[in-house]
Amino acid sequence: MKTYFVTGGAGFIGSTLSERLIKEGHKVVIIDNFCDFYNPKIKENNLLELMKHSNFKLYRGDIRERSIIKKIFDENQIDVVMHLAAMAGVRPSIQNPILYQEVNCVGTQNILEEMKEHDVKNGVFASSSSVYGNCKEVPFNEDMIVDFAISPYAATKKANEVMAHVYHKLYNMNIIMLRFFTVYGPRQRPDLAINKFTRLMLEDTEIPMFGDGTTSRDYTYIDDIVDGICKSCDYVLNNKNVYEILNLGNSSPISLKEMIEVIGKVVDVQPKIKQLPMQPGDVERTYADISKAKLIIGYEPKTSFIDGISNFVKWYRNNKELYI
Repeated sequence: MKTYFVTGGAGFIGSTLSERLIKEGHKVVIIDNFCDFYNPKIKENNLLELMKHSNFKLYRGDIRERSIIKKIFDENQIDVVMHLAAMAGVRPSIQNPILYQEVNCVGTQNILEEMKEHDVKNGVFASSSSVYGNCKEVPFNEDMIVDFAISPYAATKKANEVMAHVYHKLYNMNIIMLRFFTVYGPRQRPDLAINKFTRLMLEDTEIPMFGDGTTSRDYTYIDDIVDGICKSCDYVLNNKNVYEILNLGNSSPISLKEMIEVIGKVVDVQPKIKQLPMQPGDVERTYADISKAKLIIGYEPKTSFIDGISNFVKWYRNNKELYI
């Protein structure tokens, strides 16, 4: 049995990950601030099953508050930190860049500092495919130069990768940075396209399509992402002198038009599309080269896009009252 500290543990990825760790017999400690970026009731709902377990502990707080991070490390013998907490989203980061800098950079350094102070050597941190910006070469691999971010959100994630490397070198921490590629599935945030478009189609409402529909994303199902996170945790626990950046994607981009068509097929609705201009900060495509993750941690995504959408729609129909 290990003790895992999951930041952002009430969110989409964090709660799904925490449930898997609890089922595997581990202790899970989470922190979440239940902010109003989207309806906090959704996060409360995510934790309903977890709260029943004696091996689960919740701290309500903000990672910008160093004192509560210290309290968590003081009160728990943590084996691995799984740092998922962040202000997410490209477009909102353009509207409020200072908040993104404070949460994503200062908050992350608070985590790293307390890991140092408490001699916790193992961490798996969330980065993002957004760091690749509009790289022309595809698929995106981890050796590419990613110095040309096009959103504050992307810039904060690149900064996190650099700062984590500093702590790896100075304090001998084992850290894997995971560049997630457009995660979807049950519990997905309501502001993200698959959730939003499903809701609008079921309401027989127009779908805003930014651009001509040819932009594409490497959609990755939540269970595959969680499996990659867990494999990364096993790797840092069982190896020394680790610092790696790994792509976690599906390596099979889907165009915006195709994504809309697949959702329409699954919900049995003919989509009504309202075409709009491209939005600032949006990238043209994401496409993960996952060969490094396969080699190092044995990552192997298994869920097809049609199956993933079908799973999400089934879940959404049973939980749609959360999004009204």
